[in-house]
Amino acid sequence: MFELITSEASYIHSLSIAVEHFMNSPQLNECLGAQEKQWLFSKLPEVKAVSERFLLQLEERLEANILRFDICDIVLHHCPAFRRVYLPYVTNQAYQEQTYQRLLQDNPKFPGILAKLEEGPVCQRLPLTSFLILPFQRVMRLQMLVEVNSTWWRLTAPLPPQLVKECNASVQSMKRTEELIHLNKKIHFESKVSIFPLISQSRWLVKHGELVEVDMQLSSTLAAKFKLSTKTVYLHLFNDCLLLSRRKDLFRSGGRPGWLSGSLACPAETVLTSSIWPCRSEKQRWISAMGPVWGSGRRVTLCVLLLLPDTAQVQCIKAYKAQEHDELSLEKADILGVKTRTSDGWLEGIRLLDGERGWVPQGHVEEITSLGARLRNLRENDRVKHATRKLEEEQE
Repeated sequence: MFELITSEASYIHSLSIAVEHFMNSPQLNECLGAQEKQWLFSKLPEVKAVSERFLLQLEERLEANILRFDICDIVLHHCPAFRRVYLPYVTNQAYQEQTYQRLLQDNPKFPGILAKLEEGPVCQRLPLTSFLILPFQRVMRLQMLVEVNSTWWRLTAPLPPQLVKECNASVQSMKRTEELIHLNKKIHFESKVSIFPLISQSRWLVKHGELVEVDMQLSSTLAAKFKLSTKTVYLHLFNDCLLLSRRKDLFRSGGRPGWLSGSLACPAETVLTSSIWPCRSEKQRWISAMGPVWGSGRRVTLCVLLLLPDTAQVQCIKAYKAQEHDELSLEKADILGVKTRTSDGWLEGIRLLDGERGWVPQGHVEEITSLGARLRNLRENDRVKHATRKLEEEQE
């Protein structure tokens, strides 16, 4: 109880420094535009206000009954407010980072003013970025707040992970749109007739990469011999289509760098089977990525198969940050149902907690060999989903 209260109070104290010492600094405000200030600090004052009300209820509960410290009903009460302030703050993360770096490079006054503010005793030698990242870290810790409780655990356990999932989804959606805008500037269609509207809210990039396509043609002089020709093709696989293109610099043409489109929504199977791959896992990952694009019902079927008791499961023993679009970020103790393994150290699986699918290095996970442990994981997964549905029905 002491750990919980003091941790929350320390968090609010740090938020106060970020708001009062940095955000409300007259010197800093003089060198920032209104939009720059919004991108840099976002809804930080609202996050602070919601956290203060949350701490006040925690303190009142502790004073009312020090022997019975149930807090999950308080978390449940504050979840709408958490969602209202944390979602936009977390979604703004990319703009926050870009604005901070741009101000350091392009605004001559900003670095000096910021350095002087960071030297203040109240900061305890911590930079502004250490204060700005606190809400990102705090939203991930909400689940820990409910784990100390026993009475409300079964009803409120899904809420913090759901909030974290919504924050991640919001950030991912913004990054996907930014990625399409950036890609749209680099794609140049050879014919105006075939221009394809690339930017869409319902479209995102699943995987991309360069490969060598092999074409075996029969020689005109010797019918018994084959003529082997190759060409470099760049694939952009979206959730609803496949775009094949060639790099513009291969044609020695002027203008900005990028790709010239070759064809759209072409037969994926032909490209995949007639290509040279650097390693086995890369080919397998492309084949797996094609599944959701060319078969809408495959994802649902796959989720059901991976929830069977005899399906292999692994547990994360070392956190992993996804490097490619088709990879899955992992935190310690995450449980995955295994779909595919490759001989060069990769596996594809679905995380039981949220159904997210992706590839991870096998060195970051270990096998769950106990059938009883696998069954317990499946039962816990069912319990959380049932509790989530019950809460959603009650809210409706």
